[in-house]
Amino acid sequence: MGVSKAAEAIRAMRGQMWSPGRPSTARRRDRIQFWNAIAEGASSEDAAGKASVSPAVGSRWFRRAGGIPPISLAATSGRYLSFAEREEIAILRAQDVGIREIARHLERSPSTISRELRRNASTHGGVVSYRATTAQWHAERRASRPKISKLASNDGLREYVQDRLAGKITRHDGTLVSGPDVRWIGRRHGRRQDRRWARSWSPEQISNRLRMDYADDESMRISHEAIYQALYIQGRGALRRELVACLRTGRALRVPHARTRGRGKKFVAPEIMISERPIEADDRAVPGHWEGDLILGLGSSAIGTLVERTTRFTMLLHLPRMEGHGKKARAKNGPALAGHGAEAVRQAIASTITTLPRQLRRSLTWDQGAEMAQHVQLRIDTGLAIYFCDPHSPWQRGTNENTNGLLRQYFPKGTNLTRYCRDDLDAVALALNSRPRKTLDWKTPAEAFQEFLNPIC
Repeated sequence: MGVSKAAEAIRAMRGQMWSPGRPSTARRRDRIQFWNAIAEGASSEDAAGKASVSPAVGSRWFRRAGGIPPISLAATSGRYLSFAEREEIAILRAQDVGIREIARHLERSPSTISRELRRNASTHGGVVSYRATTAQWHAERRASRPKISKLASNDGLREYVQDRLAGKITRHDGTLVSGPDVRWIGRRHGRRQDRRWARSWSPEQISNRLRMDYADDESMRISHEAIYQALYIQGRGALRRELVACLRTGRALRVPHARTRGRGKKFVAPEIMISERPIEADDRAVPGHWEGDLILGLGSSAIGTLVERTTRFTMLLHLPRMEGHGKKARAKNGPALAGHGAEAVRQAIASTITTLPRQLRRSLTWDQGAEMAQHVQLRIDTGLAIYFCDPHSPWQRGTNENTNGLLRQYFPKGTNLTRYCRDDLDAVALALNSRPRKTLDWKTPAEAFQEFLNPIC
């Protein structure tokens, strides 16, 4: 087919670059605002609002990029024309202002303006015109420098990474073990569901092991971050996206660090974090400082635990089902009918801890679970100072975590805890408190606790 005279003229004017289609309405500035908001911990929908795009567009940007910014977030150099300058050029050009006058107005070289009008012009319908959005799109597309990833270009390296990451596990005799058949659905694996069986080396393990297995071959080198990017970013052409199921987290999208740091509960203020807990609680010199948690069972059943830090004395909280559980829908903003909501836990702690003298109820440390949302009222009812651990830091309640491990002998995971009555829990607590402990010089927690209780009484 022949080329029209208008197309020949356009080609002669701007060279061999043809318009590849409809310009995107999303500017680089918008994308930078979006990813900066993501880096600050905002959700995809909130970040989309800051970038002036719809929530659906923001979610699509985050999902397609695997949670990793696909563009540099650094500000562009002043040597390049900005979108604001291109808008000025478009306005002045529409007023038939000459190239040199535009250059003087923008304090740019006339050759810069001339080249901009020639290279980034809009040619829709065979008519040459200048639009700021189209020019910005042409400039950003031309500035991109797509690079083939190392995993895509090195077959041996890619096979090594895939084998250590997603290769099948074997028995001692070398026979393959396929494991459960798990379908990839594009999302993180479900809770308490089968996971894909694989060798599942972490990217960091793969990266460092390459230096040992191929000590003399510099081509067999890759960073763990490059492996993560090959997994999370679509279109890299190296590793299939479904291989993220072989990562230990099984996470289909990378989650920004700022977003995980912001997962603390809104009712937890800085003044009640564990860092503000008195020194006497840390060194266990003074009794009366407690740690608490919930033991969860089948069907959202639960038992509360309270452990005194100095003596390891344990008290168990009975959390029965509330009336109407399993028979009627829970009312919006109403109590949790499973029995371990904020109101039920507050009442259970208050009724149990107030049986002790005030000198033995100085503070309580808990994790940031929603069951402690009524901690202010609990402090009023009991006089306990309430402190919260940092998110994902169970070791900050080490005494309680150790005790929960001992209690699992009586209340195994995956069992229904509602079958135990108040007397059953007291019997288990008595068994633990009557057991000699090495950390107490082989005294029992009950004996150690009684030593502190007698002078008070």
